[in-house]
Amino acid sequence: MKLKFKPKYLLLTILIFLVEVLIATVLKNNFFIRAYLGDVIVVILLYTFVKSFFTVNDTKLILGIFAFSCVVEFAQYFNIAEKLGFQPGSLMYIVIGNSFSWVDIACYAVGCLLLYLLVKLKK
Repeated sequence: MKLKFKPKYLLLTILIFLVEVLIATVLKNNFFIRAYLGDVIVVILLYTFVKSFFTVNDTKLILGIFAFSCVVEFAQYFNIAEKLGFQPGSLMYIVIGNSFSWVDIACYAVGCLLLYLLVKLKK
């Protein structure tokens, strides 16, 4: 892993972040988009964020993002946000999440698979 700033990825990160904010606010009543598409997109957001600052093997990064996503999801199973003292509705409580779901893990896997396919097609 080598430090190297790539503005293209940072712009993509900002754009994807704005899409996630749109999903969380304007589209919050559309269950499919909020519950599923948002989870697929969040792994892509993490990928573009890391790629903004580091040159790293794409496959390893995608696998690392999937592992990280699973760790966060399993932490939700153990109510880690509450155990860390975050109040419901606080930013960190929302970021960490509060409900474990196998479907979320499946969505992360779909997002990572899409990333992998896009990276392979790009090459």
